[in-house]
Amino acid sequence: MIYIKLFLSFFQIGLFSFGGGYAALPLIEQQTIDVNGWITNQQFIDILTLSEMTPGPIAINAATFTGNQIAGIFGGVVATVGVTMPSVIIVLLLAYFYFKYQNIKMVQGIIQGLRPAVVALIASAGLTIFLTAMFGHSTFPFQLKQLKIVSVVLFIVSIFLMRKYKLSPIQIMVLSGVSGIIVYTFV
Repeated sequence: MIYIKLFLSFFQIGLFSFGGGYAALPLIEQQTIDVNGWITNQQFIDILTLSEMTPGPIAINAATFTGNQIAGIFGGVVATVGVTMPSVIIVLLLAYFYFKYQNIKMVQGIIQGLRPAVVALIASAGLTIFLTAMFGHSTFPFQLKQLKIVSVVLFIVSIFLMRKYKLSPIQIMVLSGVSGIIVYTFV
């Protein structure tokens, strides 16, 4: 019975989590603490910490760790399948209709209209990350004294190394992490 309830709760979370993985976190908190009483607030905070530290989408990690906390390894699998199932169903339906009707002028217009919006969403997220890394926040106004010189140098060096020496993103992240340890720990 717990597995069915776990699946349905996380299916509902996956179905209504618009806005990315972080949008799912309040729903996970509500379902697991308030509605079902499966975990405590402290356990939820621990799960969020683990979800942030491990690779992968935070909502899927949080579902996996929460399911594991509630009902063991199989509970983790059930919660993960539950939270991802709505997205899988929606993508399959969209792909079916797209390939069936892709030659219709209206569908082509929809796709053409969505492209700039998708680019804008990605650019907005990138700009937010960039401004936070360089100034410590992403809201205006910015003051030159808030500029993090180490971040600027690492940014410029990273771009140079990627363009000139074709280093992979993983190599850049490792080098930047080591540089950060050296600068912020020893300097």
